[in-house]
Amino acid sequence: MWRLARGGRPVTVAAVVAAAASGSPGGWYGWLAQTAPVHWAEGGLVALQAAAGLPWWAAIVCGGAALRTAVTLPLAAHQSRLLAKLENLQPEIKKLSERLRYEVSVRGKQLGWSDKVARFHFKKNLRRIITELYIRDNCHPFKATLLVWVQIPMWVFVSLALRNCSVGALNSEVQEQFSTGGTLWFTDLTAPDSTWILPVSLGLLNLLIVEIFASQKMEVSRFQKLATNFFRVLSVVMIPVAATVPSSMALYWLSSSFMGLSHNLLLRSPTFRRLCCIPRTKSDSDTPYRDIVSALTTRYSFKK
Repeated sequence: MWRLARGGRPVTVAAVVAAAASGSPGGWYGWLAQTAPVHWAEGGLVALQAAAGLPWWAAIVCGGAALRTAVTLPLAAHQSRLLAKLENLQPEIKKLSERLRYEVSVRGKQLGWSDKVARFHFKKNLRRIITELYIRDNCHPFKATLLVWVQIPMWVFVSLALRNCSVGALNSEVQEQFSTGGTLWFTDLTAPDSTWILPVSLGLLNLLIVEIFASQKMEVSRFQKLATNFFRVLSVVMIPVAATVPSSMALYWLSSSFMGLSHNLLLRSPTFRRLCCIPRTKSDSDTPYRDIVSALTTRYSFKK
């Protein structure tokens, strides 16, 4: 989980959301809500709404969509390129690993190495070989985490900016505009959604995202199963959290999740992957969307 540290105390995304829901104005939350990135997000939202002349609910949706498209979509494409390179490296790594194992075995017999010493030299040299391959193909796995390090802080800062606008921390004029800037059943963006439509929609959408990606992995490790179950629980937990924050935040979370799902599905398209120069891998499919539906149908025994 992403963290910010201040005064030696870790601050997690979950803690930020909980503080936002409780409305606590002091402490680390009060400090974080007044940081420069949050004020930049506030200014960007106000400028977008004024320039486009949109009602506030539409400005929030469009602003979230623009951020996801301009910032996270290119990073997601970059991440997909790296992951594709890593997948294509696996056969070469396996072949080199088998050759290295044989060479270490021969060398160990010549020098009288114990099994422990032989394993040490094998792992040491294998790490060196893999690192050289990563450098050669410019695809170190850590680079694939760049998306997370950008997306999560951006999500937090925009969420806090919307809360500041909703509670009048920016100025009372913007708060008044928020109070009448909603639509449909959530006309007041400063108040929580009493109908729970936005929170439940957010939870269902996040669950759909989790299930789509879980259905595409036929063989999963124990860690992957734990991670999938964690995100399932988190998706459900976000429902009551989203029901306690201003509707402006819940609307942003919902639109952001929708754009995230759309972009991830777009990155499954063979045509779009070619446009983004993503190398083709053995696991790529010419019919990715049909495969997703088929996998979900098989996993959950949906009746046709």
